[in-house]
Amino acid sequence: MSQPDVLVTRPIMDAPLARLRERCDVTVHENEFGIPRDELLQVVQGRDALITMLTEKVDAELLAAAGAQLKIVANHAVGFDNVNVPDCTAAGVLATNTPDVLTETTADTAFSLILAAARRVGEGERFLREGTPWIWGPLMMLGQDVHHKTIGVVGFGRIGQAVARRAAGFGMTVIYSDAVRLPAKVEAETGATRVELDELLERADVISIHTNLTEETRHLFSHEQFKRMKPTAVLVNTSRGPVVDEAALADALENDEIFAAGLDVFEQEPSVNPRLLNLENAVVIPHLGSATVDTRNAMGNLAVDNVFAAIDGTRPPTLLNPDAFTG
Repeated sequence: MSQPDVLVTRPIMDAPLARLRERCDVTVHENEFGIPRDELLQVVQGRDALITMLTEKVDAELLAAAGAQLKIVANHAVGFDNVNVPDCTAAGVLATNTPDVLTETTADTAFSLILAAARRVGEGERFLREGTPWIWGPLMMLGQDVHHKTIGVVGFGRIGQAVARRAAGFGMTVIYSDAVRLPAKVEAETGATRVELDELLERADVISIHTNLTEETRHLFSHEQFKRMKPTAVLVNTSRGPVVDEAALADALENDEIFAAGLDVFEQEPSVNPRLLNLENAVVIPHLGSATVDTRNAMGNLAVDNVFAAIDGTRPPTLLNPDAFTG
């Protein structure tokens, strides 16, 4: 009996890949820039399972190209903006993601951006690497304090709550904006108070974005929002790039409407607005939110667990479309 046929659209960590190969015939696409769409529509044909990345658009066209043999699309990410879940359900294909295992790591990344942007770390490093003559002075490269300031968390899910816990260690006041008020137990554990977004914009010294991308949150931060923020405020985004209007952010940074920004995600990823690249008060990193050895192993293993479950006819651990599960 032949083994299940699995396509992995980008190299993943060795340990989960070895597990996958123990039970499946595995093809890994080795190009670090992903599979061109035309090629992807060819190589998916006849597969039992796909392990996809955020760069692959999973829609009715791709599912039709894959054929009736396809059982699961296991997205190797917590986000699934690239996966049309209703299309998967209509095709009878299970769709999964890899949540939870990257919560703490992404919160670490958010806080590293908060500190780097507030204290001008990137600018200071470039200053030294360029060999700029200097001597210590009391007015040199002044930043903003983070400790005992107010942090506004936009989107208070798992990652937002993890950022709030870190903020407590800095003695920060935590306020949050979310579509729903979290249970009193969660607010007590995180020391957070829910406020409307406009109030958060006006009060917060640091704003950390952790919302999903929807039509309502696209460009949630644009010209009007930046004008409401303090001129000393720091904005950090580790959620989804299109939540922030990059052109409006560049305007705000250039015009000193806000102090600094730290970005891990971008509107037209992998492209970055060139104005942001030229601004000293913009800290930019290439989508490193979950980029640690432990976390990428955990993400890979969870994707493999999902694939194995689908192959075995059992419910995958992080199923996005339960209506498609008939086991």
